[in-house]
Amino acid sequence: MNLVVFGASGGTGQEIIKQALEQGHEVTAFVRDPTKLQIKDSRLHIIEGDALKDQPSIAMAIAGKDAIICALGVANSLKSAGLIAGGMAAIVPAARKHDVRRLILISAFGVGESSRNAPLVPRLMYRLLLGDIYRDKNAGEDNVKASGLDWTIIHPVMLTTGPRTGTYRSGERLELHGIPRVSRADVAHFALAQLMDKTFLRKTVAISM
Repeated sequence: MNLVVFGASGGTGQEIIKQALEQGHEVTAFVRDPTKLQIKDSRLHIIEGDALKDQPSIAMAIAGKDAIICALGVANSLKSAGLIAGGMAAIVPAARKHDVRRLILISAFGVGESSRNAPLVPRLMYRLLLGDIYRDKNAGEDNVKASGLDWTIIHPVMLTTGPRTGTYRSGERLELHGIPRVSRADVAHFALAQLMDKTFLRKTVAISM
């Protein structure tokens, strides 16, 4: 498939690109700073731009693709800067305009109704520390859900830099305890699997070890 990855220079984005190339996909990486992208491959194409500002670049990145995977995030910041809401406000119309129907958004566990299923400690963290970020993610998710596209929204629990295990759990609702974790590599593996798997079409899905 021919994919475009937004948030390509982040930890999860780079895992998605690495595994997508291993699987034989053609990948376009949309990044603000190409120097942060450490992957080199003849099937990897780079478009430099800002997901909040560069509508022409976003449209160019999306045009002609088979699917969009969005892994936008603010790294270690506790402020959202409106990244996800603004990014989805730009990506969704471009996807509709160019008839790229498959959109996979990697959000976060605890956003929206998923917070009800969180163990106590993570739930407190979402409220006390991540309120601004989660409100932004929720606004972005609402845009995607109303888009009419063939979307899947992935809610990973706390991310780690561990290896791909392939033994993670996924589902619309998971039983979780303590501070659940999942590796970025496993999230990338799951996200790519959704390109062909329609089990969670137009659904939100949690992923955890």
